[in-house]
Amino acid sequence: MFYKPEDGHGLPHNPFNAIVTPRPIGWISTRGSDGSENLAPYSFFNAVAYVPPQVMFASTSAKEDRDGTKDSVANIRDTGFFCVNIVEYAMRDVMNKSSGPWEKEVDEFELAGIERTECETIPCSRVANAPASLECKLTQIVKLPGEANFTVFGEVTGIHMRDDCLVDGIFDVLRFNPLARMGYRDYSVVREKFSLKRPGE
Repeated sequence: MFYKPEDGHGLPHNPFNAIVTPRPIGWISTRGSDGSENLAPYSFFNAVAYVPPQVMFASTSAKEDRDGTKDSVANIRDTGFFCVNIVEYAMRDVMNKSSGPWEKEVDEFELAGIERTECETIPCSRVANAPASLECKLTQIVKLPGEANFTVFGEVTGIHMRDDCLVDGIFDVLRFNPLARMGYRDYSVVREKFSLKRPGE
């Protein structure tokens, strides 16, 4: 099968997200200048640079009360800070509950019963028991083609790792099993890993 996105795919559901998988989930926590808190998962998320460490996530829809975007991007525009919380399999249900199209005034930490704690380098909350959290300061927001497509880039200014996830100096993902986004309503979980040496190593 071949199709041009501009012509449509003719399938019951859009296959694009099912092709680009698995995708890590950035559970983005933000705080507005008015003190309001927001927590929402984004599967268009990844690390993009080592030195200095940098990450990105993309928001692709909008809410009527947020000027063409969603709460996360609106808060980051407002304050210049955000925190990326890594999602473990055990947190799948509360992560999913935080993904709803809630009103601006809704605090997803409270809604889903998620424990929070204050970040160290930025004025923002983070998920207290996440396997890892990346405190970030905004570097740029890029408007992409499409009505509500924005990519947010941030420099990591602080890194939290849960102690039980460190094994002999290695951050071991098998200690918490990362959740990954697939297509449609599907997710996956990392339960095994293997190593490869690059040529010349």
